[in-house]
Amino acid sequence: MTRERLDRAAARGAAASGAGPAARDTAGAKRASRSRLAAWLVLAVAVMLADQAAKHWMGSLLRPGEARALTGFFNLVLVFNPGAAFSFLSDASGWQRPLFVVIAVAAAALITWLLVRHAGESLFCLGLALILGGALGNLWDRVLLGHVVDFLDFHAFGRHFPAFNLADSAITCGAALLLYDGFRPSGRGPAGGGG
Repeated sequence: MTRERLDRAAARGAAASGAGPAARDTAGAKRASRSRLAAWLVLAVAVMLADQAAKHWMGSLLRPGEARALTGFFNLVLVFNPGAAFSFLSDASGWQRPLFVVIAVAAAALITWLLVRHAGESLFCLGLALILGGALGNLWDRVLLGHVVDFLDFHAFGRHFPAFNLADSAITCGAALLLYDGFRPSGRGPAGGGG
């Protein structure tokens, strides 16, 4: 009888302090979510660092404007892009730099918020982490250099695709993953047969 009372009192005390099974499950879920979030953020930083390392390496190999043919369709080049993707607004007078910095910072904040909210959705977060890493890589260039360093040049039939970099590649791959994730059957809503 005394043992029973002690067990009930311990259970009441655990429930009052929030240390019961439900509280432990919630704490475990929060730890797992933080761990997944940390992994996505580490991936984003790794993408940014790889992009910066590649840009530094190209800067040590090539002079600005120099092109080095590697195949019949691919060159390494060193070009500086003060504009956005595909040299959009590259001929503007300089007002575009602060605009692109603000857009990149806002996008990074939004992406980080989405990673926090959806850390357990692997494909979605992989796409977001790649985009975040690419955006941070190009943001680093804009803030420190005033332009983005591009070095990958694909061409065919005398026409060149605009030069780009690893950050741009990560952004493109991340966007493709988000599109794929958005269109794949998930079991939710009318397309998946759920409610």
